[in-house]
Amino acid sequence: MDLSGNSVRSLLVYVHFPYCLKKCPYCDFASYPATADRIDHVRYADAIIAELGLRAGSIPADAELASVFFGGGTPSLWEPKELGRALKAIRAAVPRERGDLEVTVECNPSSFDERRASAMLDQGVNRVSIGIQSLDSERLAFLGRLHDADGGLEALRAAMRAGFTRVSGDLIFGVQGGRPQTSQAASCEVDRVAETGVRHLSAYGLTIESGTQFGELHRKGRLPVATDDVVVDSFFAIEEALTARGFSHYEISNYAVPGEEARHNLGYWRGADYLGLGCAAVGTMSRADGTALRHKNHPDPGRYMKGVFAGAPTLAEEEVLSAEMRLQERIMLGLRLERGLDLAEAGRALGVDPFTPERRAAIDRLAASNRLLVEGSHLRVAPQARALTDGIVAALF
Repeated sequence: MDLSGNSVRSLLVYVHFPYCLKKCPYCDFASYPATADRIDHVRYADAIIAELGLRAGSIPADAELASVFFGGGTPSLWEPKELGRALKAIRAAVPRERGDLEVTVECNPSSFDERRASAMLDQGVNRVSIGIQSLDSERLAFLGRLHDADGGLEALRAAMRAGFTRVSGDLIFGVQGGRPQTSQAASCEVDRVAETGVRHLSAYGLTIESGTQFGELHRKGRLPVATDDVVVDSFFAIEEALTARGFSHYEISNYAVPGEEARHNLGYWRGADYLGLGCAAVGTMSRADGTALRHKNHPDPGRYMKGVFAGAPTLAEEEVLSAEMRLQERIMLGLRLERGLDLAEAGRALGVDPFTPERRAAIDRLAASNRLLVEGSHLRVAPQARALTDGIVAALF
């Protein structure tokens, strides 16, 4: 199925670029500090192309390339020519592609300007997602960001001046370090980003992950953390501010002017297959019996490149997902969407009965408490309960 429900097998491709100018203290992704002149841009592109060749046999003959997403790390550090070379190889490897193929690059304001934006456009990139994170100098310092508030807004404007029509800005709310953020401050920040003319905006609550600098500080009781009430109030204040500007709150953390949704992420949330390339990249390809094979490449760039150049990707993990595991994942991701999911349809696609007695009872309880809206087999989280989505999903497992 494609992202619109047509009988075509859509394929997403994710490419991980692992280098950053600085590791942010909240980041748990595979990323490694490096200045642009210390990165072997050509060799990393060669590695992506080599891995693509090794994985070509897993690409279905009826696949249609729906989107390519370059994440990281900071892919805007990658020389556009080399990023473009990897993109060209991906497009050549898939039998066909959508006419409106989406090609997104994650960018940081500290490595992005109008000249870099123009170079990306020349290579076939048509969407950028820029990590603004905050518009307050003290909160930016707490988050370990290298840019200031003006630099974040200027990066958005530079993308649009260069000719990008699809530009997204990312913000983090629920930040208590630096200058503690109120719900009013969170609302004002998304307003200021929306005023630049962007038509997509992501707003993520700050999460504390183990293995990060923030995780260690939190373990020691030395990290200021927002209360649940502040986080929930900010969540709904952001929603109110952006819906008043014509944005649809189409996913828990994402807002878009209708028609400008992130197609790549929509593919994830709807269960599309995706090919992962690059160190630490994850890929999941479905199989005829309703199971899927998931792989994760080794997170170390050196070991990753050594493996693919030797003819075999160096894996950190590989597992077969049962149909029931995939159904649980569909529920978890599908309920993040404003429109929810059709549970019966998901079960049919995977060859399993989704309505076990336990799950039916949980659905009834959630519906009775006005947290879940049920129309036939279609489920969606009630608008007033969307800040509680994680708990609602857990009840259905």
